[in-house]
Amino acid sequence: MTDTPLSGVRAPRLFWIVAALSLLWNAFGAYDYVMTNIRDPAYLKQFPAEMMQIIDAFPFWVMVAWALGVWGALAGSLLLLARSRFAVLAFGISLAGLAASTIYQKSVDMPDWMETTGMLVMNLVIWAGAIFCLWYAMRMRKAGVLR
Repeated sequence: MTDTPLSGVRAPRLFWIVAALSLLWNAFGAYDYVMTNIRDPAYLKQFPAEMMQIIDAFPFWVMVAWALGVWGALAGSLLLLARSRFAVLAFGISLAGLAASTIYQKSVDMPDWMETTGMLVMNLVIWAGAIFCLWYAMRMRKAGVLR
């Protein structure tokens, strides 16, 4: 991991580990998005049958928010690996998409199976990951690791 002429700051080893882990984490989100939207039967069999009815009822803006959340996060991870300062913007867009879709989910009646402790924990983990990615990218930009 050598420096480039554009950057006088060497990326620490931990940077590469965090960037790679963020890519793996956010790639799973992209995988979930694609498998859900193409309605892959093998993937969807792990969820209650009514899940697709709920997703089909999402307003257009919620689908846009979901897409921004997922693809912004994946782009942010790739930009982080490229040491681009635009990773901050991509993670910010992702967090905005997550916020919008969360607001929608909290404003409508969701089935009981979506209100379990496990689902709450999963949502908290997603939020924590999104906030961490943005915070880390901002920290690396400030340290001069991102250019």
